[in-house]
Amino acid sequence: MSALLEFPAELYQGLPGIDSGDTVPPATLDKRKRGCMSRRGQVGTIAISGKWYVVRFWRYPVGADRIHASERICPVSGEGYLSKGERRRRANEIVAASGVNDAQQFVETTNGVTFREQMKWFLDHAMNRKRKPVKPATLFSWQNCANKWLNPNLGDIPLAAVNNATVKTLVSKMHQAGLSPQTITTYVGLVKLVVGSALDCNGEPLFPRRWNHEFIELPVIENQHRPVFIADTVKKIVSAATGQERVLYALLAGTGLRVGEAFGLELRHLSEDCRTITVQQSCWDGTIQTPKTKNAYRQVDVCDELAKLLKEFVKGRQPGLLFVNKSGQPLSQTNLARRSLHPVLKSLGVEKAGFHAMRRFRTTWLRKQRAPEDLIRFWLGHAKGSMTDGYSKLADDLEFRTEIAEKVGVGFAVPAHEPTPMRPMRPRKSEERKVAVAA
Repeated sequence: MSALLEFPAELYQGLPGIDSGDTVPPATLDKRKRGCMSRRGQVGTIAISGKWYVVRFWRYPVGADRIHASERICPVSGEGYLSKGERRRRANEIVAASGVNDAQQFVETTNGVTFREQMKWFLDHAMNRKRKPVKPATLFSWQNCANKWLNPNLGDIPLAAVNNATVKTLVSKMHQAGLSPQTITTYVGLVKLVVGSALDCNGEPLFPRRWNHEFIELPVIENQHRPVFIADTVKKIVSAATGQERVLYALLAGTGLRVGEAFGLELRHLSEDCRTITVQQSCWDGTIQTPKTKNAYRQVDVCDELAKLLKEFVKGRQPGLLFVNKSGQPLSQTNLARRSLHPVLKSLGVEKAGFHAMRRFRTTWLRKQRAPEDLIRFWLGHAKGSMTDGYSKLADDLEFRTEIAEKVGVGFAVPAHEPTPMRPMRPRKSEERKVAVAA
């Protein structure tokens, strides 16, 4: 509840987490009730102060207690004296010119929600919302960003005060710390999402912002590092690997699957002849989840050479995941890269890269072989590029897809599968100590 504007209470009926019977306390530091001022606006009180008629009213500085303001109207007598009606009109003009009755200003100055509180609400809402909840990997990344950069620098600032100037200071600190342009842009994007997530009862943003990237000095993303393997490198990587890792690397380079999609494959996702793979789920941090996007639900066709490798690999296997660790659990992307892929690349004298380099290799190979563009998007799980792609139904023609898959091949020699026995698990040192103590 603290992540929403908490005054006046009637603004919140119908918002997520706010029931019609909830009592919403004021969010400002001043705990006194304000009656219906937010609905009718201030008119000010006319009083005499020394030799002057003055109008008194309340101002609401951002993040501080309200203060009593006073401005002169006219002398009590003599030159410049105004009648009672004229004094009231002049008082109304002064109060209006002060901006205290501006609806947006009132919202921003009376909302005591901090960026840290809104960030907490936003992360919870993003994970549990009904429409497009974020994936655990995205939530994990956002939480790390909040913990390391956003909350330490913006956490205690009122949400209403997070603007271009505030973000410019944050960007300057990120530049000094040597963060890449892509990382800075991503982190600033999260700030925008958090500020924009504060809505009123009509779904309108409470704090609309026109973000000025030039003023913020947001870096331009250029020359991103996107490593890609060449055919000879892929051949050597697959040949150097053993067991299921050999099959996995051949599958990634020969299909363009995301590594999480490969980790989530089960025997039921392979056709009887292993020529077609159905992508229905993914795996991240040992947890099975839905694919990355709606376009990631797809079928990927492989050539006969790769299909034979898969068929040999799954022969006699029980239903379940294709690739598992020695304890029967889903593979870990980090562990596999650290223990297998990176040592292989080092032995070959190749620059360290991730599994996505194989996906880029597959995309490049398909383009070189002049595969139909809409089939390339379909196999890779990318969105359609134009209305024409929506008209094309090549993706529905299984016979044509397998024909093209056989024609383009994989671009490297697929070795035979050489099964290797799983090494027995070695207990961790902490587990060994526990056993010793128990003994």
